[in-house]
Parts: sequence; structure tokens; C-alpha cells
Amino acid sequence: MTEVVTQPALVIPQLIVGLGNPEAKYDQTRHNIGFAALETLSRSWRISLAENRKFQGEYGEGMAPGGGKIRLLKPLTYMNRSGQAIQAVTSWYKMPPESVLIIYDDMDLPLGKTRLRLSGSAGGHNGMKSAISHLSTQNFPRLRIGIGKPKDANNDDSGAISHVLGRFSAAENQQMSLVLQFVVECLELSLKQGVEKAMNVCNSRTINNSES
Repeated sequence: MTEVVTQPALVIPQLIVGLGNPEAKYDQTRHNIGFAALETLSRSWRISLAENRKFQGEYGEGMAPGGGKIRLLKPLTYMNRSGQAIQAVTSWYKMPPESVLIIYDDMDLPLGKTRLRLSGSAGGHNGMKSAISHLSTQNFPRLRIGIGKPKDANNDDSGAISHVLGRFSAAENQQMSLVLQFVVECLELSLKQGVEKAMNVCNSRTINNSES
């Protein structure tokens, strides 16, 4: 089932969403890398975020690099209900699903890798399951940030959960700060030239600690 043909010629995000869990105990965990990415965008673009009860999250809007208006959202609904907050914004502003770009963690991608796509399944990610359910389509862009697999070979559920809810090591944190800067580059390119063009850059590079 491929619906890619229905994608508009140029997909320019109007709302960028970073997925994560709101409590302090989840702060800086691998599963919250979507929040970290959104906070990096907020700082880079000088768009302040403030809690917005109507949108069930921290929300901000401003001018994006390239001149258009951009909206940023951190849902505060917990991961598995992220779609509620996303739908609150899209319904209020009457935005089509393809104008929403969602950033989230992916255990199947190694550290240092990012994947930008125009559409796709949830791939087992509860936040994306909720987003797809509330937007009633899989046809919206998403940027996955690799958090790597757990070191132990037996990939049972408990090992996976403790991995995604664990924190990065000091070396990994250094690498992830470079990845987050690269994410800003990818999204600026998406806003200026469209998601499809940005995919060529975003999906081809691996960010290592050696980069400066």
C-alpha cells in the first residue's frame, strides 16, 4: 500500500512536533530525544515555548529560517497520547496532516543516524501510533533520531524499555549534541526547499564525535 503519489510536489512543514514524556524523571532519556530536538530548534530559531492548555503542550510560533511562519509543539500528554495534542493544533489552525513534521527516537537506527521520511508506519512507536490515529493518516513527514539498541544481545521487552528510558553516556551526549545541530540543519533545509530535498542530505550522513 503506497500512497506516496498523493503527496504534494513540495512538502513544507508548518508545525514541528517533538515527542517525549513530560515528567522530570524522563528528562534527558533516550525516549525524550524528540523533546531535546524541539528545545534545540526553539533556541536556534529564538522561538520561546510556553505551556498552552488548549494545545495540551508547550507551544511557540515565530519566523522560520527562510521567512515562513513555523509552529513548535511539545505534547505534555505522555507519549502514548501525543496525537491528542497534535490534533488540537491542527484542528485549531485547520492544517493538513502533511504540514506536520514529527521528531522522535528510533531504536532501530544507530546513534549518529537520522532518517527523514514523507510518510510511513508507526514502527511500534507508541507516540507515532497515537499521531497516526489522531491525524487519520500515515501521510505526514517524520524525522527519526537513532538511539541505538541495548548492548545486551537478548532483546526482550524489559531490556528495550530500560534502554529507551535510560540516559546517554557522557560520550553519547557529546555525539547527540552534534546530531541535534544536524537536525536543525535538516529542518532548515526542509523549510527552505521541501522535505524531499532535505531527505537526500539528512539520510546520507552519520554524525560522529570526531566531527567539529
